[in-house]
Amino acid sequence: MQFRTRAIHVGNKKCPETGAVVPPLHLASTFVQPAAGEWGEYDYSRSGNPTRSGFEATLASLEGGTGALAFASGMAAIHCVVASLNSGDHIVAGSDIYGGTYRLLHKVANRAGIEV
Repeated sequence: MQFRTRAIHVGNKKCPETGAVVPPLHLASTFVQPAAGEWGEYDYSRSGNPTRSGFEATLASLEGGTGALAFASGMAAIHCVVASLNSGDHIVAGSDIYGGTYRLLHKVANRAGIEV
């Protein structure tokens, strides 16, 4: 499938209830669970929802990857990367970066033993 075709089709599933082929925006913050103590695919929109899952699938396909993660902000994405590092790891970053990123790297990461 060509890039342009994947850009509009990947991650889009026909809605079984309406037949719509354009994915809806799911604005719900919470989702019903199958039963007490049982978890469905989605529980709370901050951890995932059908709209974001479709976007991530499309992005992964367009980039030729096996998966993708979408975040609400650049700082959330950067924090996720920093949180995945261990003491003794190194981050290379320029000195002329966004102030929030600078503080995250030089205060939080340094305290965790990550060299910047």
